Amino acid sequence: MGSVDRPDQPDEPGRAEHASADGTERLTPKSRDLPDPDERGKAYEAVRAHVSAETPDEASPGREPDRSEQRSYWDKVPRFQDMWADHERRWPDRQSAEKPDVTAPESGSYRSRSGFELKPERHAETVEAIGRIREAEPTISADMQTIEKENTYGGWLAGFDRHIKGDDRLKEKVAEQAAAEPDEPSATILRKIPDALRYTSCFEPHDYTQGYYDVKSRLESLGHEMYQSTNYWADSEYKGINTRWATLQGQRFEVQFHTPESFHAKEAITHRAYERIRDLTTTRPELRDLHAFQREVSSHIQIPDGAPHIPNFKKEGF
Repeated sequence: MGSVDRPDQPDEPGRAEHASADGTERLTPKSRDLPDPDERGKAYEAVRAHVSAETPDEASPGREPDRSEQRSYWDKVPRFQDMWADHERRWPDRQSAEKPDVTAPESGSYRSRSGFELKPERHAETVEAIGRIREAEPTISADMQTIEKENTYGGWLAGFDRHIKGDDRLKEKVAEQAAAEPDEPSATILRKIPDALRYTSCFEPHDYTQGYYDVKSRLESLGHEMYQSTNYWADSEYKGINTRWATLQGQRFEVQFHTPESFHAKEAITHRAYERIRDLTTTRPELRDLHAFQREVSSHIQIPDGAPHIPNFKKEGF
């Protein structure tokens, strides 16, 4: 079941203006719980293979849509790809002007690609904390796989091969946060990362709403507690529901709920736009194009009956 939480979005979502050293207009992203660029991978083929194997004539993205379903997304995918190719021609990709620190890190320490460092003692503490996540993962994954087999609405785990963040990515997050909060223990920082373990539960639109409640109920019956659910089906640039959970032992994990269309849009169509939106060097004119692109893609995703009415939820204290 692999992974986006979006807060209320102003005209330029998640950004505030600031001026660069050369006076060029730039925008600074606000804190938002969107998936990392390295997590928005190319998982569409796995979804397509699953859907095609289950219902080859009815659910294949390449088929001519049944007009009664009013599903136009798959027909539009080639146009979306052309739109992105045109965007890249108009806005060539840029390498960050910042030069990474190429000096060798101290023995036993860790340095991220962006230059954040964990000194040996902090690095060892971080490795130990990551180990505890690795110990908790098999039980959570087994529960998700059991739910995949037993849920009554045909849901499946999409992008399961990327359900756990790599050690380097987790170290990088700790290093970045430790630079801002040097007294915060690595274990505490890691505990605040909701998607160190991330799963996606995928349902066909006609089963989506019932499937959400079915998976939620099954997770709760296994002793997991949902502490947050954010519904983005009314969002103009992203569709889906993101939920956050904690085990009885306190390990946090994320479960996203998607349809094949919304998952494909996130993973295979808009992920590069999302990366550029996060990039501090992206200018306001390009940002306008990027947000317009995401809105265009999302506007063609079929909204499951009842999905926009699934309530948001956040438990106090989390």
